[in-house]
Amino acid sequence: MLDLSIIISVYNEDESLTELISWIDRSLTGKHIVYEVILIDDGSTDRSWNIIQNLSEKYPSIIRGISFRRNYGKSAALFCGFEAAKGEVVITMDADLQDSPDEIPALFDMINSGQYDLVSGWKKKRKDNVFAKNIPSKIYNATARKVTGIKLHDMNCGLKAYRKEVIKNIEVYGEMHRYIPYIAKNAGFTRIGEKVVAHQPRKFGKSKFGMDRFVNGFLDLLTLWFLSKFGKRPMHFFGLIGSLTFIVGTITSLWLIIDKITAQAKGLPYRAVTDQPLFYISLVALIIGLQLFLAGFIGELITRNSSERNNYKIKSTI
Repeated sequence: MLDLSIIISVYNEDESLTELISWIDRSLTGKHIVYEVILIDDGSTDRSWNIIQNLSEKYPSIIRGISFRRNYGKSAALFCGFEAAKGEVVITMDADLQDSPDEIPALFDMINSGQYDLVSGWKKKRKDNVFAKNIPSKIYNATARKVTGIKLHDMNCGLKAYRKEVIKNIEVYGEMHRYIPYIAKNAGFTRIGEKVVAHQPRKFGKSKFGMDRFVNGFLDLLTLWFLSKFGKRPMHFFGLIGSLTFIVGTITSLWLIIDKITAQAKGLPYRAVTDQPLFYISLVALIIGLQLFLAGFIGELITRNSSERNNYKIKSTI
């Protein structure tokens, strides 16, 4: 039985792979941990896959490799790695040598002790550009803490440890790898911890992620929040907002019409309803409210006919 699976997503990291595997081997030597390393080549265009093949020959009982035909992204790599993992504890890390393998034994012990379902690394002292990564990262993590309710300082740290049960019961897709702790929490795994980890300066190449990841990350966070709250009951969101908007539009329209009729009956000066901008605003509110209500209704129809509608995670039975 394997004690540990280490999952590493690789994209054009041929310069660092050999050193990384040697470092992992040194870190676990003498620890009496039976482990495997799963390297997922995410459509690299350099020699990464060739090096992975060479490493599997050098470490035949340790190294496993998966090669994608094209670049699908980190979430896809982690998804396949999670499916392939056999260890009771699973650790993910990046291939660029910025995550220190020396942290692996301590992360393993935190999960193996049974105290945590998931432990996320915290790169407290980052070795990145302050304005390009450090400041945006602080804003991003503050927003993530507020929305998710998970008090992690570094939600997106690639160095994380999990119980096997966690990674077998969550689905990572798109660019949702940034929010695995939130996905795990929504799946019922609430014992989430944090560990300060060393962060190394980049030794080879350059970062594969640009500033657009912060915009995409915020949109993904909104998606996860909405799905966790209203994924199985969209009418509670769209129907409520739509009904309120429709009611406001209806009341405003009626008030304008009644006010005009009253003034006309009393012989007072009045303004035609169709000459008032507020009337057209109320009509827009009526239309938008109706559309939102119908969106919620259609969402309910889709949800009720979904094969996942009664897919619940059962912890145990007796």
